[in-house]
Amino acid sequence: MRRLIVALGALVVILPSWGCGSSASSAGRRQARTSPASESAATAQATGASTAAAGAHPAHTAIPILMYHVIAAPPPGAPFPGLYVASQEFAAQMQALRSAGWHAVTLDQVDAFWRHGKPLPAGKPIVLTFVNGYSSQYTQALLVLRKLGWVADENIQLSGLPPSQGGLTRAQVRAMVAAGWELDTQGLSHADLIAVDAGRLHFEVGVARRTLQQRYGVPVNWFCYPSGHYDSRVIAEVRAAGYRGSTTVVPGWARPGDDPYRLPRLRVLGGTSPAQLVDQIAAARSAPAPPPSYGGA
Repeated sequence: MRRLIVALGALVVILPSWGCGSSASSAGRRQARTSPASESAATAQATGASTAAAGAHPAHTAIPILMYHVIAAPPPGAPFPGLYVASQEFAAQMQALRSAGWHAVTLDQVDAFWRHGKPLPAGKPIVLTFVNGYSSQYTQALLVLRKLGWVADENIQLSGLPPSQGGLTRAQVRAMVAAGWELDTQGLSHADLIAVDAGRLHFEVGVARRTLQQRYGVPVNWFCYPSGHYDSRVIAEVRAAGYRGSTTVVPGWARPGDDPYRLPRLRVLGGTSPAQLVDQIAAARSAPAPPPSYGGA
């Protein structure tokens, strides 16, 4: 795993060059900011693009999944500033989502809704995922979401991001779980799973789940592909480890009839205005399902 060491204020953070998704290249940033709609138009478009959870039939309810990395302003000279979303920017995005009728839920809640028709909170369901286990997800994102009464999914990486270098502490993880957040994982490290041997693959996928279950007493039902890379062999290992599904980095909306081990997800880049985010979510609804395998663009 390639890592970039950047200064975050007085704190040193090991920033994986690919995160749990693909790199925030300049081309990717341009694409994320192309043709922004006005906030009112974007809100109206997104509102009409989804069915509210209340009274909606589970078999017909598509749900967007968002992906965040660091909730902080990028330090000067950061090679991948797109992976940073400033805390004020994040708070404004969440307010815009609420104004557009969204309500954040977890993947387990979505699964229970799809499988068993268990009701979701009022509003249009959306899933917020946070990857790698950055401490700012506790110090910044948790505070913003708590004020809204929202929860999220933490896709923690067990190694490679210790607390001394900007990673979550065990106490912080426990506090997030106590606040209603769901704990999931992207494995023990940030290995490219399509390139490792069978033993390493099992270690990254299966051992990671058992470790988190024992450490925090939570089910850990969902896997996040590091760098978004997966193929049939990786999917088979994730399934064998007992995960109910997994998330990709391919943009789109998750649907109950899709392969749960190839759920699409929309990466949120730094510099995305609230109106742009609402617009991007609406536009992603028409994206095709993720391919059978993905090794990067």
